[in-house]
This record gives sequence, structure tokens and C-alpha cells, in this order.
Amino acid sequence: MISSNAYDYINVLDKAADAAAMRNELIANNIANQDTPGYKRQDVDFEGQLKKAMRNSKYTSVDSKVSNLRSRSLEAKQYTDYGNYSYRLDENNVDPEQEQIKLAANQLKYQGIMSSLTNELKNLQSVMK
Repeated sequence: MISSNAYDYINVLDKAADAAAMRNELIANNIANQDTPGYKRQDVDFEGQLKKAMRNSKYTSVDSKVSNLRSRSLEAKQYTDYGNYSYRLDENNVDPEQEQIKLAANQLKYQGIMSSLTNELKNLQSVMK
């Protein structure tokens, strides 16, 4: 991670892209294990970590909040979803249709993050010229 004010948003977008990639892998794993007895779905909590980190500085601008973020506070946390009730007798709580929807939504989110990251880098490149 680069530590400079010019790269603050790039660093956050980088962490968000990593979290989206991790979520993509976990969702694919959930789909692959949809028939495994006792399997519990897994997911990533990046958005919650970002919201928590941004809330720490309540009365400051977004730019100030982003510049004060620490990379450790933005680590995506993988978790197993024990709370999602299973109606199946084998106690597997993966709903294949829901996972497909989450996969499509995550792919769109990843594409948006990558587009934003590309724009930020283009802005930096134009400033350096």
C-alpha cells in the first residue's frame, strides 16, 4: 500500500477490489458445496469494516476520513454464516439461487471498483504530465 495523500482513494479502492475478489471466490465455493451435508455458506465483511472505519471521525470531510483510514482497519474479514437458517435436513444453508444473485451483484461491484480505480490512476497520470 502506498502512503501518500494522492493515493488515499486508490488505497481504499485497492482494498475494496481485494474484498470483492475474495467474495467472488467464496460465493463460487458456496455454489460448489451446495450439496455438501452440513456445509455453511461463507462470505466477506468489507463494507461493515469500511463503515466502521469511516464512522470513527464523525465531524470531518470525506477526504479527511479517507486520509485517516488505516490499512488494518480495512482488512476484509471472512466469516461463516451460521445464522442463516437451513430448511434442509442435511443442515446445509446454501441457497443456490441466492448465491447466483450475490455472485452477479458482486461481479458488477467489482467492475465498478475497477473502473473507479482506473479513473483515479488516469487522473494521477494527467496531473503528472
